Amino acid sequence: MLNKLQAVSNRYEELCAKSEQPDFYADPKKAAKLLREKNDLEPIVEAYHAYNQAEQDMLDAQELMSDPEMKELCQETYAVAKAQKEELFEKLQILLLPKDPNDEKSVIVEIRGGVGGEESALFAHSLFRMYSMYASSKGWSVELMNYNETELGGIKEADFVINGRGAYSRMKYESGVHRVQRVPETESGGRVHTSTATVAVLPEMEEVDVQINPADIEMQVYRASGAGGQHVNKTSSAVRLIHKPSGIVVACQEERSQVQNREKCMRMLASKLYEIEQEKLDSEVTGLRRSQVGTGMRNERIRTYNFPQGRVTDHRVGLTLYRIDSIMNGDIDEIINALATADQAEKLKNSN
Repeated sequence: MLNKLQAVSNRYEELCAKSEQPDFYADPKKAAKLLREKNDLEPIVEAYHAYNQAEQDMLDAQELMSDPEMKELCQETYAVAKAQKEELFEKLQILLLPKDPNDEKSVIVEIRGGVGGEESALFAHSLFRMYSMYASSKGWSVELMNYNETELGGIKEADFVINGRGAYSRMKYESGVHRVQRVPETESGGRVHTSTATVAVLPEMEEVDVQINPADIEMQVYRASGAGGQHVNKTSSAVRLIHKPSGIVVACQEERSQVQNREKCMRMLASKLYEIEQEKLDSEVTGLRRSQVGTGMRNERIRTYNFPQGRVTDHRVGLTLYRIDSIMNGDIDEIINALATADQAEKLKNSN
């Protein structure tokens, strides 16, 4: 590992020297690529230098321990430096793990009401609100693509983009089945019902990232529908695309023009086709099931929201928090941090 760290440090110094050359920005695209690489390497190099400094502090303290007057102070300095070195070693192991190439991308999120009728639709709306508030807390924006609302304010389905650098690195852990236990607004007897909603999170792909043959796409236009909206049922602006080879169907009705809705549909289609190809690749190359903590399988129950007890439990890491109100208001970082840490631990175990 130390040889690899030295190579990373050398590459970082090389990039620093290049960025100071007068003609560095002559090719803006190349310069941007090199600067991204430099920024990615910087935290590794900083931790590596701190690791070397802690090691040097241990050696210096060891040399001075023979002096009786300095022994106690040196032992304390040695212990502190040793603890720092061990902590930095673990940090460097994580920093050197291969990064998901999609982590910096924006995401497309799909929420669908599941088991539970109208209550599942209301819960799906609660999840949409939770993710919207989480995105806002991160300074990300939410762009609606398809939103099918019920009469009582729930949603049958919602497709939306969370635009923001690093959105996928956080949101990818949300894929799966979310379960709610609460007394529905429609329940007069006060009985607790169990309902579900499914969430799928895809890294947003541009058409250039995925090859799509126009001949493989059937386009249908129709009038937008839903519980409200100024342009609903006035024009045939909504677009549905059917990718004939895969059978994938995507739809968008949130924009006023067919052109804009078709453009959004193509982004969704590119992301879905990319996901299919990645799943094939994962299966062929590794022959292993995806990590339980990774991007959760859509049919896997990942989390329970129990309103009577004020409890949220993530079943993948066994984390239970008793602050359901703040979580439903978008405060989900503690859950995501626990999942990211478990994911890193799993990758470290597999890399050894």
